[in-house]
Amino acid sequence: MADELNGITVAFLVAPEGIEQVELTEPWRAVEEVGGTPRLVSTQSGKVQAYNHLDKADTFDVDATTDTVTPDDFDALVLPGGVANPDYLRTVESAVDFAKGFFDAGKPVAVICHGPWTLVEADVVRGRTITSWPSLKTDLTNAGAKWVDQEVIVCRGGPNVLVSSRKPDDLAAFNSALVTEFGRTTANA
Repeated sequence: MADELNGITVAFLVAPEGIEQVELTEPWRAVEEVGGTPRLVSTQSGKVQAYNHLDKADTFDVDATTDTVTPDDFDALVLPGGVANPDYLRTVESAVDFAKGFFDAGKPVAVICHGPWTLVEADVVRGRTITSWPSLKTDLTNAGAKWVDQEVIVCRGGPNVLVSSRKPDDLAAFNSALVTEFGRTTANA
């Protein structure tokens, strides 16, 4: 349905640099294609630098910063990956608090690849089933999550819906699940 997320505003939380570009642009496009409004949130204003693995890619304009918005301003959250992106975010208190706030508010979150590092820092994965890039398995397990190696996981075993995927190859399944779950969850809110 072309209007599945009509009226829904989705925050995409990213660091100033190090975002895996396709993990930002493909979910962004999926949200837009079904009527949602994506907004880029970062820890600093201006532009963010995305990467294609280790090579610089495009820059993107920041819509808001983590010190000027709250989860109340959004209906859902997407956390793209890239190694440097969540590694930086987990060191910034306002970013960690912003992500945690979606769990506290019962709002849906979708995370891919290395993105769960921010959720580990926010202490919101305990008791949840999640997938990620394989190198995060130990971190997630140590944080109390049940890690599984699957294309996409939809976990409803907590205060909110949590959609997770492993890598860019999983984007089609990830995008489909996040659109479905964001539409379902926000329609019931």
